[in-house]
Amino acid sequence: MADAVAPRITFVVPCHNLGAYLDEALESVFAQTVQTFDVIVVDDGSTDEATRRVLDRCERPRTRVFRTENRGLSAARNFGTARTSAEYLCALDADDRLAPAYLERSLAVLDADPSLAFASHWVRTFGEDERDWTPERCDLAAVLDTNTLNGAALVRREVVVAVGGWDESFREGCEDWDFWLTLLERGYRGTIIPEVLFHYRRRPGSMSRVMMQGDVHLGVFRQILDKHRESYRRHLAELTRRREADIARLLAEIHDLDLDHHGWLLPQISRTREELAAMRAKVARVEQERAREAELARLEGRVAALEYEVGDLRGSMSWKVTAPLRAAYGWWLRRGGRSHG
Repeated sequence: MADAVAPRITFVVPCHNLGAYLDEALESVFAQTVQTFDVIVVDDGSTDEATRRVLDRCERPRTRVFRTENRGLSAARNFGTARTSAEYLCALDADDRLAPAYLERSLAVLDADPSLAFASHWVRTFGEDERDWTPERCDLAAVLDTNTLNGAALVRREVVVAVGGWDESFREGCEDWDFWLTLLERGYRGTIIPEVLFHYRRRPGSMSRVMMQGDVHLGVFRQILDKHRESYRRHLAELTRRREADIARLLAEIHDLDLDHHGWLLPQISRTREELAAMRAKVARVEQERAREAELARLEGRVAALEYEVGDLRGSMSWKVTAPLRAAYGWWLRRGGRSHG
């Protein structure tokens, strides 16, 4: 029997305790307008029982699930890469998702230009934070300054193999940044498709959020600098100019904010405080009026109760029996009895 034809694209999907999102990520893969792919899911030593159950019942077509000990995102990607002979790779994290035209647009660019090693794209974040990321450059100088490429860019597998895959020493983040820098330093080049084709989930425990914590960020950035020191040295002048331009832009924004603060915000705060004080005074007056109304209602109720008691008294037998006595007493008072008493 003839050997099965290898798919053109393999999606390598590492998953460590992210079973809650895995189905959504895989659904975005199987919703592609191009279907010449297979999927390798790598369980990177998940300890979450819900995730393990999701992986146990993952029986999608053209999908294989492997389980390994927890060695990190880079190791899981390398593990998956070693188990495919596909022409192209997409390293899709288990909590992210792709636009339906991701493969169609990426393949069109790479097939049209064999000199390109990868095709990245614009990104839209979702979840805790929603915004678009629209970088334009992906040459070495630009990527040394900041990582303008995302981990799910479509890349030729032979290129990944040639550079040794992802560096497994990057356990705290920036493995993508290091990977793209390594490719660019080896002379490979790619492009950025100006279209949102990748959706990155922002959540409390996402690696990008954890990595931005002070000590973690500095440690990972130092690791990048140490590994790519020669590239940073050669592009120091351009990087310095870019940083100076960024600083100048930020200073201008701070100046504008300062003007807004003194010219608009402080007067607005003052007016708002005055309005608040007037409102509080009005509320106090209303509360006083309500208190007076409540007291008046209480007194009216008391009068009504007394009138009711008087009515009962006048209708009683004792009132009728003592009527002659009250009449005589009244006559006596009219005759001046009080003054003679």
